[in-house]
Amino acid sequence: MRLRPLLASVTAAVAVAGCLAAAAPAVGRPADRHCSPRVGIDSYSDALDKTRFQDAFVGNFSALAVDRDGQIAALSDRSELFRLRGAGLWPSGVVRLADEGGAPLDSEGLVVERDGSRLVASEAEPSVRRYSPDGKILGRLPVPDALRVAPAGRGTRNATFEGLTLHSGGRRLVAAMEGAISGDAAGIVRLQSWHRDTSRHDFRLAAQYGYRTDTALGVSEITATGDGRLLVLERGFTAGVGNTVRLYLADTARARDVSDIENLTGQPGVRLVAKTLLADLADCPSLGAPAKQPQPNPLLDNIEALAVTGHTRDGRLRLLLASDDNENAAQITRFYRLTVRLPRH
Repeated sequence: MRLRPLLASVTAAVAVAGCLAAAAPAVGRPADRHCSPRVGIDSYSDALDKTRFQDAFVGNFSALAVDRDGQIAALSDRSELFRLRGAGLWPSGVVRLADEGGAPLDSEGLVVERDGSRLVASEAEPSVRRYSPDGKILGRLPVPDALRVAPAGRGTRNATFEGLTLHSGGRRLVAAMEGAISGDAAGIVRLQSWHRDTSRHDFRLAAQYGYRTDTALGVSEITATGDGRLLVLERGFTAGVGNTVRLYLADTARARDVSDIENLTGQPGVRLVAKTLLADLADCPSLGAPAKQPQPNPLLDNIEALAVTGHTRDGRLRLLLASDDNENAAQITRFYRLTVRLPRH
């Protein structure tokens, strides 16, 4: 979702790299890099902010995924899928995506499958489509009618599928609604899952879960931890104050399937997804980061994208996050590298 505050084209990869290197800030490394007892921040980079690659604006990032070759796939909500290479995350390719009629997507979620195909969630309808690496549509997943944008369903425009992730060995796909659908209590969003049998390639609709966000926040991204749980980014914006971004660990294991419940109001007997706060990113050291508008911590911006990129030797998860600058002069395209030690399952 595009959260808007109130307040020379480069086409060759070599030229881009030079431009980005010049734009990169000196990243501080204080002795204490802890955002919380479980989360630490290693670095940030503004190197891609307000740059271009092959006539495409490099920004508006809404999702990240690790590609099969280790490069980073970065999805723009303006229907462009970039490949970012190396530690500097320099653009090395871009593919433009569209729907079946050639219209652009409001693309918000991304999964790279083992066969190289891309699952892309758009919050315009909402939808989940499968694309080839070169941007050809290969298929489309079913979506419950209730989650569709009104009047087709009970969803709210710009508040539907905002996150997408794959876990359980590739058998379970989960999409997160950003906001509540009509009839559900404010702050209770639905997580829709699909299941894939090992003998089939496509997914079928499966359980749906209720997840309660913090007051005035919505879900901006989810990603699998590798042990059956989910990392959830909750995000909000207050004019004159700035962004709130919190990282949660969520577990659907004991949550009730709510696909048959018309209205979720927090009623007794309906167990929602359990969640544990890992860190409020306002508590991270700022690392000397600049801010273009008021923020509770100058490090913060409109963070929408999150991916697990690996593990440390002691078992912590390595995370890469990115902000969506909305092509707005008051916002920044910023990447963050964090490490997280998960509590025991």
